Amino acid sequence: MPIIRLPKSSAPPAPDLRFSLMSFVGVVIAIGATGWLSLISGTPWLMASFGASCVLAFGVPDSPLAQPRSIIGGHMVSTLVGLVVLHTLGNEWWACALAVGLALVAMQQTRTVHAPAGANPLVVITAGAPWSFLLTPVLAGSLVVVITALCLNNARSKGSYPKYWL
Repeated sequence: MPIIRLPKSSAPPAPDLRFSLMSFVGVVIAIGATGWLSLISGTPWLMASFGASCVLAFGVPDSPLAQPRSIIGGHMVSTLVGLVVLHTLGNEWWACALAVGLALVAMQQTRTVHAPAGANPLVVITAGAPWSFLLTPVLAGSLVVVITALCLNNARSKGSYPKYWL
C-alpha cells in the first residue's frame, strides 16, 4: 500500500502554550468582567461581537485589527451606522445589508476596521436598539476589552501593546 504524503502546511506555527494560556486568561477576564458588570448594573455590557474582539486582542495582539483604535473605534462607528439606519429606514432585511456595507465603508474611511464590529449593525437593527446602546454596551464593553488587553498583553511582554493608539 503506497504511503500518502500530504503537502507541508504553510500556515503559521501554533504559538507556545504559555501564550495560549495567557490568551485564555485575558478572554476570561474581559468577557467575565463585562458579564459581571451587566449583572451588577442591570445594564447590558456584554455583546457577542466582544468575544470575537477578544480573539483578536489576545490571540493576535500585533494585528492592526486588534489595536485600541480599531476595537473601540470600529465598534463605535459600526454601531452608530446601525443606529442611524435603524432609526431612519427601519428593521427591514435590506436595511441590515445596507447598514453592514455602510459600516465597512465608515470603518475603512476612519481607519478603524475591526471585523467583529461588522456584526454590530445587525445586532442593533434586529434588536431595535436605542441610541443609548452606543454607550452601553458598545463603548463600555469595548473599553473593558482594551483595558484588559493593555494589562494582560503588557504583562505577557512589556511594552508590546498597543502598537499604536491613534
